[in-house]
Amino acid sequence: MQRWLTAAAAALVLGSSAGVAYAVSNQAFDWGLPAWVPLPVVPKDNPMTREKVVLGRHLFYDKRLSADNTMSCATCHQQDKAFTDGKKFSKGITGQEAKRSAMSLANVAYLPVLTWANPLLTSLEVQALIPLFGEHPVEMGMAGKEEVLFERLKADPNYRKLFRSAFPSEAKTGDSTLYSLSTITKALASFQRTLISVSSPYDRYRYGGELSAISPAAKRGEALFFGEKMECYHCHGGFNFTDNVQHSRMPFAEFGFHNTGLYNTDGKGRYPEGNTGITEFTGVATDMGKFRTPTLRNVAKTAPYMHDGSIADLATVIRSHYAKAGRSASTAGGPNPLRSELVTGFQVSEEEARDLIAFLESLTDQQLLTNHRFSDPWGSNP
Repeated sequence: MQRWLTAAAAALVLGSSAGVAYAVSNQAFDWGLPAWVPLPVVPKDNPMTREKVVLGRHLFYDKRLSADNTMSCATCHQQDKAFTDGKKFSKGITGQEAKRSAMSLANVAYLPVLTWANPLLTSLEVQALIPLFGEHPVEMGMAGKEEVLFERLKADPNYRKLFRSAFPSEAKTGDSTLYSLSTITKALASFQRTLISVSSPYDRYRYGGELSAISPAAKRGEALFFGEKMECYHCHGGFNFTDNVQHSRMPFAEFGFHNTGLYNTDGKGRYPEGNTGITEFTGVATDMGKFRTPTLRNVAKTAPYMHDGSIADLATVIRSHYAKAGRSASTAGGPNPLRSELVTGFQVSEEEARDLIAFLESLTDQQLLTNHRFSDPWGSNP
């Protein structure tokens, strides 16, 4: 079974939007990364600047980006939860629930595809439009209210300074160019690309040579994670613990979508309606139940788990899902016949489960969770 697609192959299979024009990040921007971490890549038409990042941070936390001034991007992507929200499904301003749980934004700069089940969504600049203006479901509810949004931003003296500083060329051509969906989404994307998580205890241990940074239990869990018994690393490999990755040291991006056997509603591999995975876009029957592999960085902070938030804790993920070759193996439907060949099940003792969880907990990056550069710049009243 094909486990991933290169960007070139994805462009042929998924359409030209998979082949976004990227360039290695401009060296003038200081990412502040250790030498072992590759630079992200950014779109040629949106080079990184400090000024855009600052503007994007303000926009990310601003509830005025929603129709009723009650919801910001940070409502569903909270820093102390590794930029998730701790819910099975987020709710928009109308109370309508999303179909899938909010994904972590940690290291989103390294992801070539951005949502659970839309392989065509490869640009942060484009993705920002969905929560703002999407109607299925309604999130921030700004569809048809673009001019309202622009007027709100123009009326704020802080934004007048921030937009002019971030987009000096656009400032010369007038407000209609300066306050636009292009500048808003470019700033939001720039801020999100700085949400890099590479300072966990495991990073200090594995890449920094700090042997005491993780516990003996976590070291045993590491051996299990990267061993053939549990097969975790095949999909959750690399420095970002996922098989979806792009960075400046790679000639092509890699895309990973897998069916882990979570559901089998008809005995033939069916997933619940409205949550069937990438088959909705590819039209390929065997893509039923395939979802993007999430990063495991900060996974101890991103419960509940799976695309629909249906598993509450890591112990249950291990014992009641992966150890059983997919949760559906324990239901009336039986093992999902379309599940990945890597999800074969395994025997796990109580001690092994604890060790694996200790390893996963060592991937928590407190700097990401507490760094003031990623926090709300507005306080309680923007």
